[in-house]
Amino acid sequence: MPESVDAYRYVSYLRSRWLFIVTCCAVSVALALAVSLSLTTRYTATCRILIEPPAGTVAVSPIYLESLKTYEHFAASDSLFLSALKQFQLRQRFPDRPIESLKAGILKVGMVRDTKILEIKATLPDPRIAQALALYLGEQTVKLSRAVSLEGNQDLTQAIEKEEADARAQLQQSEAAWAQMVTQRPVHQLEEEVQGESILKGSLKRQLLRAEVEASDPQESEAAGARARAETLRKQLAQAEQEMAGKQDLLARRMAERDRLGAEHTARETAYAAVERRLGEVRGDLGYRGEHLKIIDPGIVPERPSSPNIPLNVFAALLLGIVAPVVYLTFELSYQSQRSSARRSALRVTGTGRDARDARDE
Repeated sequence: MPESVDAYRYVSYLRSRWLFIVTCCAVSVALALAVSLSLTTRYTATCRILIEPPAGTVAVSPIYLESLKTYEHFAASDSLFLSALKQFQLRQRFPDRPIESLKAGILKVGMVRDTKILEIKATLPDPRIAQALALYLGEQTVKLSRAVSLEGNQDLTQAIEKEEADARAQLQQSEAAWAQMVTQRPVHQLEEEVQGESILKGSLKRQLLRAEVEASDPQESEAAGARARAETLRKQLAQAEQEMAGKQDLLARRMAERDRLGAEHTARETAYAAVERRLGEVRGDLGYRGEHLKIIDPGIVPERPSSPNIPLNVFAALLLGIVAPVVYLTFELSYQSQRSSARRSALRVTGTGRDARDARDE
């Protein structure tokens, strides 16, 4: 079995190879520094937008905060980014790069964790253009959100306005029907006529009763006249009852129609008032429905480059320059130890065989 490498031997072996380790570190740092200095300096500008919840929202839940990520698509839309490229003439600066690659390298949009703040970051070699691009995207995101909200409010308002117009038309139709009934089919005059017919009917009944009493008189001459008058009164009473029944039937139909039109008018008036009140509430809530976006930090022109990060690159190269040769030397020492152990084992086996042959020869 190969013997294990003890710590003292390992440290001594590394110490003996210090020049190799130092050389690797120097080469790594030099390469990292050279590559970092050769890269184009890029600056990142940030624009921050506050997303205010709709009016009346009491609590902001994690689910609601998660739903705000929808606005990331507003700021990161391809059409908006293409408009920004045309606005700042960035296609002329990067003619060989496709839009998708250009967008991935320039734009970064995201919600700050557990907040209502949307961050738009633009990275470009020119810090002023980077700040102007981030602000432009933020302003256009706010405008796009307001346009979408306004369109939704207009659709809702137009729908309720249509309901209000239909309700008003129905109310006007009901009022016209009521006015026509009052003008062409009066009820009070008919009631007076029915009342007059009732009085006439009562008078005829009294006259008929008197005539019948006189017809029962034993004097024949007066009885004959009374019977003739009674017969005439009966015909008049029958005609009066017939006319009164017709007018009562007509009055009942008109009263039923008036009640129906009155109930219909009341219902349509109530419906119109409800729609009108709802329309007023919707118009009063315009601008408060949906989230409201506001730029709270337009950003500044960055002075420190975001890439390349020379100190970080040099430190990473230095760390790699230490770790890589140490790992290499560790494997090398282990390999040498295994070879040395195998050689000693072979020598022991060879020596044992020779001793056995010498013993047999003796």
